[in-house]
Amino acid sequence: MPRRSSPARGGRLRGFPPVIDERVETLILGSFPSEASLAAGQYYAHPRNQFWTILGRVLGEPLAELPYEARLARVLAHRVGIWDVLGACEREGSLDASIRNHEPNDFALLHRLAPKLERVIFNGQTAGRYEPVFRRAGFATAVVPSTSPAHAGRTLAQKLALWRRALAAARRC
Repeated sequence: MPRRSSPARGGRLRGFPPVIDERVETLILGSFPSEASLAAGQYYAHPRNQFWTILGRVLGEPLAELPYEARLARVLAHRVGIWDVLGACEREGSLDASIRNHEPNDFALLHRLAPKLERVIFNGQTAGRYEPVFRRAGFATAVVPSTSPAHAGRTLAQKLALWRRALAAARRC
């Protein structure tokens, strides 16, 4: 699914296509893939990123233990999609604060790719800057703490509780 991305002319990085299908009802949007993710061609590939652990616990799936393609299949089976708010940018390192000259993804695609999409959950504050856009478009939204290792202000248990609450609310809508 996602493909490897290397800097294009001028250090421009390209993100990944969405992990999405026509069954998706909830979409998780991150900011932009880390260096480790770009190198691996996989969402949330940094070994200290807690995304797969947290989402796996919330969904009741051993996502962190599965091969990458199996993770994606299990997430989609739960009608959850994954993408990023940014489709391209310039960045030295992996920190969101280093992102420059960014280009948002084409969110108009979502209506065609995921006609049942109702809820959007933003992984962290950088992605969360797009929350008002999605709320105004009629989606139920939530911003949850970033799973990035750069955001260690909360424990795994605290993050898990907030993610669980956001995804449970999403499923009740």
